Formats: sequence, C-alpha cells, structure tokens
Amino acid sequence: MQTLDLAAAYDRAVALATREWRQLLGITGAPAAGKSTYAEQLTEKLFAEGHRVALVPMDGFHLAQSVLEELGLTDVKGAPHTFDGYGYVTLLRRLKHSPDEPVWAPRFDRRIEDSIAASIGIAPDVTLVITEGNYLLLDEPPWSEVRRLLDECWYVEVPEELRHARLEARHRAFGRSAAEAHDRTYGSDERNAQLIAATAKAADAVLRLGR
Repeated sequence: MQTLDLAAAYDRAVALATREWRQLLGITGAPAAGKSTYAEQLTEKLFAEGHRVALVPMDGFHLAQSVLEELGLTDVKGAPHTFDGYGYVTLLRRLKHSPDEPVWAPRFDRRIEDSIAASIGIAPDVTLVITEGNYLLLDEPPWSEVRRLLDECWYVEVPEELRHARLEARHRAFGRSAAEAHDRTYGSDERNAQLIAATAKAADAVLRLGR
C-alpha cells in the first residue's frame, strides 16, 4: 500500500478529476481521524482550481434519530447497522453508471443529529465525486459493494491519542458530559474504530495526518 503526503494526494486527485469519465474517490478511516475535514479541504481546493468536483459524505445515510430510538440503537449510533447501507450503495451506483443525470444526495447535520434528504446536488458535468465515511472498505453486505464502485479509496490515519482527544471534544461539544463523552469514545466508538482499522489493508493508499 502506498503512503501519500498531502501534495502527492492532491496530485493524485487532480489526475482522477481530469480523466475522460467520472471517477469516484473514497476517503475512509476511524471516527475523528480527520477524513471529513480533509475531504472538505480537498474538494474546496480542487474546485478553486477549476475542477468539477462534488463531495458526498456517507453520513447522510444515518438512520433517522427517531428510527434509532424506536429500534433501541441510539447507544450504538455510528455502527454499520445504523446506516442505510443499501441506499448508499444505490447512490454510488447512480453516480458511477448514470453520470448524465442530476443526482441529489442527503446530508447529515450534526446540529440536529439527523439527515436532510436531497440537499447535496451532483451535476452531470462533475468529473470527480469524493465520498467519505467509516465503512467504505468493510467486506460485508451491503458495504462490500462500495469498494467495487470506487475508482480509488484512501485510508486516513492519525495518532490514536489525538483521535481519542478529538472524539471526546466532539461529544462534549454536542452536549454530552465528560463522563458520557469518555464512555462513548472508548466504548461503541472504539469498537467501530477497531472494525474500520481492520479494513485498511484494502485501501489503495494511506494518508497520515496530524503527525
């Protein structure tokens, strides 16, 4: 597996964005590894340079908070079975195989802890779709189909102590107590992180941030 620095990653993204047909680039990693921030920055930089690029996060496919409460899954929110994985795969398939049609994707809003349907537009002239999320390389249905739809997938890593600190701070920022933030970080979040880390070997490249 190749290791990329930021400059090499950008050059590789440009190469994808300038191919003759639409490309899908996945960016994955454990919770709080920085993949969302990196994907947003990469998308903004590519767009500023004149490339036709769109960002479609996997988080838009979170099951609704009301559904999680009904199913008793609020304590494990973020685990693979708390997403509409089949819906995500269907969206990627449309983006990959039907590039001439406009597509609308959902967006997850952390302020309300819920998804908003049809809030990200992907126009037919977009040549590179960047998608980021936890389970892009997970080898179990329906997630196993994701890897086959991506032209490339990069795995983002940061030191574990930094990732844990970010997670606790994120939970505190959204209203959890210090004890609740710690328990969530080293409980369900850590179980998810270990599951995701086991998928890294399937990535095309690893991008190490925060070092």
